[in-house]
Amino acid sequence: MAKDLEKKPKCPECGGEELDRDESRAEIICRKCGAVLEEDLVDRTPEWRAFDIEEKSKRTRTGAPITFTKHDKGFSTEIGKSTAELYKVPVKKRAQYYRLRKWHKRLTKSKDRNLSYSLSELSRQISYLGLSTSIHEEVGRLYEKAVTKGLVRGRSMESIITALIYAVAREQGSPRTLAELSAASGIDKREIGRAYRYIARELKIRILPATAEEYIPRFSSLLGLSGNVQARAIEILRKAEGEDVVSGKGPTGIAASALYIAAVLESEKRTQRDIADVVGVTEVTIRNRYKDLVEKLGIEEEVEKKAQEAEKQNERG
Repeated sequence: MAKDLEKKPKCPECGGEELDRDESRAEIICRKCGAVLEEDLVDRTPEWRAFDIEEKSKRTRTGAPITFTKHDKGFSTEIGKSTAELYKVPVKKRAQYYRLRKWHKRLTKSKDRNLSYSLSELSRQISYLGLSTSIHEEVGRLYEKAVTKGLVRGRSMESIITALIYAVAREQGSPRTLAELSAASGIDKREIGRAYRYIARELKIRILPATAEEYIPRFSSLLGLSGNVQARAIEILRKAEGEDVVSGKGPTGIAASALYIAAVLESEKRTQRDIADVVGVTEVTIRNRYKDLVEKLGIEEEVEKKAQEAEKQNERG
């Protein structure tokens, strides 16, 4: 018996024992006669590469990676995702399947039920706002921490999630305005502000205020402006910081006025109404910030000249 187990596989065509495994073609070939013994082999090697023992130990894993975007971090198994799956089970087993599914839900802890519902709401808001996976993961981690500390009890789950999105998006350089967050969540801006102050205090989150420059890429994209306008707007803001124009002013209003000036200078003029609608500020705010910027930077005449040229071209067109 032991001798049989030790026998090497042989080629059924020529009886040769020298077999080669061709990884590039996913085949096992007889070296003697060239017969293909097996094909379409499954590649069981990892998709990553390691160059030393330490790197290999860090990258070795099984199953899907841990994620804070799911209430169970992607570990547990769910018995049936919907009642439609009941009809995929044989008739004799349906009662058993139904009982298992019912008890599975009953035995789920209240924390897991809260996370299951709230993290689905988080996914919806992240998708609506077009935010990155890293922000999604960090908000999920902080929300679980808040639930564990009992900070969500007695408060709206949506307001806590929205406040965390506001904080993390600012921290990672992709800030969203309170108006955008209010539209995504359906919660009043004041309520989001209160929830943010409370959660920041309890979780000891310390984030610097968002700068006008951080809003430029996104507002520029929404307005359909070119990279030249974006670069010019950032240049204007950096010069304005040296002149102490932006301190104490709302970053969205400053960003809007810088984009308006840059668009005029690059002959891609957008009206103040267009910019106000996208940014979520009033035309009066843009006009006031515009005056401050052009006066301090000494570009008032240049901007006015460009604006008049654009108007003449429109009249001719």
